[in-house]
Amino acid sequence: MTAATPPAGLSESAYEAWARGEVDHWRRRMLAPPTRLDRAAAAVQARINRIIPEKVHSVVTDVVERMTRAILVGADATTFKAPLKGATLSARDRQARTAILGYRATAAAEGGVTGAGGFWLSAADFPALVAIKLKLLFELAAIYGHSGAVFAERLHILHLFELAFSGAHHRAAVLRTLEGWDARSHPQSFETFDWRRFQEEYRDYIDLAKLAQMIPLIGAPVGAVANWRLLDRLGDTAINGYRMRWLEAAA
Repeated sequence: MTAATPPAGLSESAYEAWARGEVDHWRRRMLAPPTRLDRAAAAVQARINRIIPEKVHSVVTDVVERMTRAILVGADATTFKAPLKGATLSARDRQARTAILGYRATAAAEGGVTGAGGFWLSAADFPALVAIKLKLLFELAAIYGHSGAVFAERLHILHLFELAFSGAHHRAAVLRTLEGWDARSHPQSFETFDWRRFQEEYRDYIDLAKLAQMIPLIGAPVGAVANWRLLDRLGDTAINGYRMRWLEAAA
């Protein structure tokens, strides 16, 4: 389930205190050092990455960068909403959970259909799923009062995406980038962003699930469940990331 459900009947001040506790718990998870299993998985992925020719890495990085940039530039054309004004944190959280439920169901259905279609349709799931995830983040930005038309917000969205799908060895660095976001100035282009690290972290995170999606007979259920869980993780990351930002502004 995306984010914990708050106790019923809380006043707004009590709700914010509860949300602060949730954010603190989430931060501890994000900052936790890699486990033995994390380190073993990272070592395997590192060996695989060394085997892959550098030309392939360069091509994949270029494709991911171009695709993600195109979606970041164009996503608000179909999902952009005016930033929500005057709402409490509890009201924003409720709207966010409703939005996540809808996108999660869409992603699961899309994963099931492409998983049932074999290798080529499963390959097509990759850009479609990235688009669904980024569109969700645009909508959540508006719910928490931020405009996707502002470049810095698009950069914030990109870092939330990165945080959700990075390994334990990289999450802490991304979280530090998001902390105190509104108190700092930010680049006005994507040129300084580490696209190579972004694509490697994302690919390594989803590799096993998406490879299993290409297996005949089990591809459809695997694709549906994998996409459901990936959207669930993204939703939890985004809700807590925007809560953290809200609470920082209120401090």
